[in-house]
Amino acid sequence: MRAWVARLKKGTEPLNYGRETMAAMARRHFASAGKSELRVLDLGAGTGADLSNVALSLGPERCRLAGIESNPQAARALSSKGIEVHALDLERDPFPFGDAEVDLVLANQVLEHTKEIFWILAETVRVLRPEGCLLVGLPNLASLHNRVLLLFGAQPSSIEWLGPHVRGATAEGFLRFAMTGGFLQVREVRGGNFYPLPAALARPMSRALPRMAVSLFFRLERTTRAGSFLEVLAGAGYETPFYRGG
Repeated sequence: MRAWVARLKKGTEPLNYGRETMAAMARRHFASAGKSELRVLDLGAGTGADLSNVALSLGPERCRLAGIESNPQAARALSSKGIEVHALDLERDPFPFGDAEVDLVLANQVLEHTKEIFWILAETVRVLRPEGCLLVGLPNLASLHNRVLLLFGAQPSSIEWLGPHVRGATAEGFLRFAMTGGFLQVREVRGGNFYPLPAALARPMSRALPRMAVSLFFRLERTTRAGSFLEVLAGAGYETPFYRGG
């Protein structure tokens, strides 16, 4: 079964990251923002592929780019591109920005690697200006190929025990989490890649059936709701001791 999934992926993996989709969502946000320049922050920026793509799509003169990245090699790559780099622990440290200072936050294929999603979203909500935008890309637990794996009693490939992901996401599950408390509202949900189809067919199928695609992409808008996203933990009584700040 694992070999079957590996064969499905071969040659189409770049579609999982939805670079074109993220850039298109950024363009739509820019068109509605009414600003000449956007402050853009990438969470877990890597070597800057998403930031560079967004800047190319909007025009470099329209973006001020920053990334949070703790890997030294990746941080050097970001710096070499003229991107402002902050090396910190995404799951513990406050983001180095003031309240409502950022226009656009990117988190592409990052949140599934993290436990402290309440802290990360709280800091994201804090630094986003009202009507600012959060773009999120996640592996889809409810993709067609994961459904087939579960049908045969196999582990979904997006959340392997022998793997880097610590949580799984469906569109409904993530949106229920992200919109809790009224700090964010959804504007778009898109899909990326579609196993077992070749790239030429995967693109239209992921557009037609995004909630069965390999990856999910969300455009969320910051509302004017005051307060902290950490409020949603108050009285929740979860047994997991989620981080609430020092």
